[in-house]
Amino acid sequence: MTERRLETGSNPQAVAGCPIHAGGPGCPVSAQAQMFDPFAAEYLANPADALKWSRDQEPVFYSPDLGYWVVSRYEDVKAVFRDNVTFSPSIALERVVPPSQEAMETLKRYNYELNRTLVNEDEPAHMERRRVLMEHFLPGNLAAKEDMIRQLTREKVDAFVDAGKVDLVEAMLWEIPLTVALHFLGVPKEDMDALKEFSVAHTVNTWGKPSPEQQIKVADAVGRFWQYAGRVLEKMRKEPDGEGWMHHAIRMNAELPEVVTESYLHSMMMAIIVAGHETTTLASTNALKLLLSNRVVWDRICKDPGLIPNAVEECLRLEGSVVAWRRRATRNTEIAGIAIPAEAKLLIVSASANHDSRHFENGDFLDIYRDNAAEHLTFGYGSHQCMGKNFARLEMRIFIEELTRRIPHMRLDEDQEFTYLPNLAFRGPEKLIVEWDPALNPEQADPALVHRSVSFPIGAPSGKEIARTVRVADIANAANGIKTLRLEDPDGLPLPAWTPGAHIDLVVGEFSRKYSLCGNPSDPHYTIAVLREDEGRGGSRFIHDTLAVGQLLRLRGPKNYFRLEENAARHVLIAGGIGITPIIAMADHLRQLDRDYVVHYCGRSRSAMAFADRLIRDHGAHAVLHVSDEGNRADLASIVADCGESGARIHACGPAGLLEALGVHCSDLPEGMLRSEVFTTDGAGAMQAGDTAFDIELEDSDLSLTVSAGQTLLDVVRAAGIDVPSDCEEGLCGSCEVRVLEGEVDHRDKVLSTSERVEGGRMMACCSRSKGQKLRLAL
Repeated sequence: MTERRLETGSNPQAVAGCPIHAGGPGCPVSAQAQMFDPFAAEYLANPADALKWSRDQEPVFYSPDLGYWVVSRYEDVKAVFRDNVTFSPSIALERVVPPSQEAMETLKRYNYELNRTLVNEDEPAHMERRRVLMEHFLPGNLAAKEDMIRQLTREKVDAFVDAGKVDLVEAMLWEIPLTVALHFLGVPKEDMDALKEFSVAHTVNTWGKPSPEQQIKVADAVGRFWQYAGRVLEKMRKEPDGEGWMHHAIRMNAELPEVVTESYLHSMMMAIIVAGHETTTLASTNALKLLLSNRVVWDRICKDPGLIPNAVEECLRLEGSVVAWRRRATRNTEIAGIAIPAEAKLLIVSASANHDSRHFENGDFLDIYRDNAAEHLTFGYGSHQCMGKNFARLEMRIFIEELTRRIPHMRLDEDQEFTYLPNLAFRGPEKLIVEWDPALNPEQADPALVHRSVSFPIGAPSGKEIARTVRVADIANAANGIKTLRLEDPDGLPLPAWTPGAHIDLVVGEFSRKYSLCGNPSDPHYTIAVLREDEGRGGSRFIHDTLAVGQLLRLRGPKNYFRLEENAARHVLIAGGIGITPIIAMADHLRQLDRDYVVHYCGRSRSAMAFADRLIRDHGAHAVLHVSDEGNRADLASIVADCGESGARIHACGPAGLLEALGVHCSDLPEGMLRSEVFTTDGAGAMQAGDTAFDIELEDSDLSLTVSAGQTLLDVVRAAGIDVPSDCEEGLCGSCEVRVLEGEVDHRDKVLSTSERVEGGRMMACCSRSKGQKLRLAL
């Protein structure tokens, strides 16, 4: 999906009518916006659901009660994250409720002077410090922490595994992340109870809505936290060879005092102790609550721990611990067509954006097989993206893996009520009570189970790691050399909905192949057609010769990189051979919409053309068959001749020869009028003998990296902690597309058209490279 940059400029008339400027006429404040309350019980319980009206009707609105502009859609929230110059993070830690005079006096007694941290610092200071301090957070340096996290988790589970009932927050989900955070920082593990009080107080003080009476109590705890952080910092200064991130920061203070300043160290000590564990605690609590509320999903994870990494991403998307962040507009600008005046305060609600159906198909639905779950905004995006995101992923995966293995029969206590602290930024229930029958613990029969484990690569899961199990419900002959498979969920559940043009990756033994879906999108089953290819790599031969009804397979998807542009004035659909599979689904959909369309189906012989009879039966005059052995070859030039004038959209799928010829005939048509899909590669995207190193400048993350001759761009940015989605990693699907801002690309994909390559604004990170010494990318 291409991302939209926010346009900056000025709109004096809109600004004059803005509620920030005396509330003149024309203010975009609807009745629902007037009623918006981020501290209301229904919002705290489910902020995404509470803002569904906004995503559908008012993606940007002003809240008079809060004094903030609220942004709720995925594209807009991500764009605000991306542009941290127009949208300053300077107010990220600003108190929602201004402190009372008594609270300020209390803080003053403790010499409390929280300064800028990585969270609320503007450029260029922010990235100067982040570059110096980020090494410990890189994926390659986090793997060594896995054994410690797993040992801590096992010790906690050992303590309650035979109890039968426990509050997971109290028993493990609060203390383990804090212990891990302190170890990572190099801070001694002491005063756990005090740190819990300090952490809650800091959160309420910054993002909560304390009463005047609570403010004094909170301020006292925050002041004591400030002094505690100072004492620990002074103790660490006396250990010059100490390990951990804070020791590294202290050494950087000595080496680069103008970058890592004295005041910065004290502020970061306090902020990181909180940030290093609280969001992980809440995210883990939310995830386990969500999974245990969906028993079929929980049971599947228990049976297949390989599902855990993507289940974590889906939980972070659907029920993440970070609800929203705040930004300040540094100049007049626009978001989604709404004028935003300079100095306006923004509440960008990532919890709402993560449910946006414009980006996530069935966005309110829990799907642990979702291929783009890792594109959630719970960790933010761009240069301010959470440095500890892979730490959180690692801990959550271990928690879920240990619990599903040792207490798979665990269930939520049905009598509990979930309560949430009033908090604008972070969210998670204060308790999570679970119960089980200890007599059914699997380790009773198999004591060795306690010591087993599954390890996962650090970072976001690859699309290749996400697969669901399906059963072959039916196999039929569709034409000579073509079989159709009907696939179903083994538990009788409906398979996820899909749209015309979508495909699945079918995993058959050692083979993984892409097949377009060609049935009814509302059917709870999937239908694909498989052409036998004797010269292929063996997947189709296995399906034709060996596969039987009732056999279990694995599939990834559905995914759609070949979407039908259904709102065009006219549609020309062109299929060659087995390429009819996505095309007939498009034709069925256009017929239902009563659109102007025509289908041209090309084949060598009628007996080898799958669905030919159905195409004629269901689409009548809208269908044209071009059968070579009947002397009726397709005249592509004539078929596309009037497409430019009529504004038709051409969608084509078929052999490479057909698509190449079609590309030539459409070369003079406006950009985007021809869309085609290819499922095979000629190997052009592989490493080549003449490859050389090149530099990349990541605009959004403010990083400069080098791609060596033996690396891909995708590998390098992931090693730097930048999440880029991918699927095929062969240059076929387009899922790893990145925007090119500057530089000439050596395109090696099968996705972009000739004109798109000439335009030079996009590239596939998995295979394409730079023709020159440097590329500047929107990452």
